[in-house]
Amino acid sequence: MEEAEMQLKVKKALCSFSSPPVTLVSLSTVTDKFTESMYVLANEPSVALYRLQEHVRRSLPELAQHKSDMQSWEEQSQGAIYTVEYACSAIKSMTDSSVYFKSIDSLLKHAIAMKDQLNAAQGRR
Repeated sequence: MEEAEMQLKVKKALCSFSSPPVTLVSLSTVTDKFTESMYVLANEPSVALYRLQEHVRRSLPELAQHKSDMQSWEEQSQGAIYTVEYACSAIKSMTDSSVYFKSIDSLLKHAIAMKDQLNAAQGRR
């Protein structure tokens, strides 16, 4: 219930009593002060700090688990990134070596042609 609603109900209840107006005013003042004190106590900084501490205590294990999971995923990701980079460098090396394979291919063709010429020359003798 809101503070204003509570004060209104208290005042209505007090008006139903048949007592002198001075008593009603002083009783109303006392209830107002009591309500204000309860409101201050409920919202005191130490209570706020206690509630903050309770929130941290409840949520900290879950946050620690999330941090641990994220670190594990980061390690796995770093391993995968290293593997992909290594594979990319191997493929680049293979494409760079195509020049050498073309040279080897032309040298082998030249050697085969020379062997055929030698065989043909020996066959004529």
